[in-house]
Amino acid sequence: MKNKKYTIQNSPFVVPTTDGKLIEEHVGLATDGNKDISIAHMVAPAGWSEPFQTPEFDEYTYIISGKKQFIIDDEQIVLEAGQSIKIEKNTRVQYSNPFTVACEYIAICTPAFSMDLVNRED
Repeated sequence: MKNKKYTIQNSPFVVPTTDGKLIEEHVGLATDGNKDISIAHMVAPAGWSEPFQTPEFDEYTYIISGKKQFIIDDEQIVLEAGQSIKIEKNTRVQYSNPFTVACEYIAICTPAFSMDLVNRED
């Protein structure tokens, strides 16, 4: 039997959170040890926000449903379903969902997301 040249992810790593946000990492450090890229399915509840951060990775976000707010270098941006954004590493950013419905999205980080590289502010 040949080695398969693909991997199907049926059981992503669900990152424990305390803010009601769902994080299902399909590829990345927590799931399969991949340091080069992380791919996660996320749902940010209405009213959710997290602290400013200056990650040492590029982050791509694709909005599936709802809206997500980004504050990037003091500029406020709101993305809606069907839109995507790339935020370059070493950029100060804050993510939030100040709206009334949950926001579902995909986040891709290169290199992979890691608490050691995200540099969240207190």
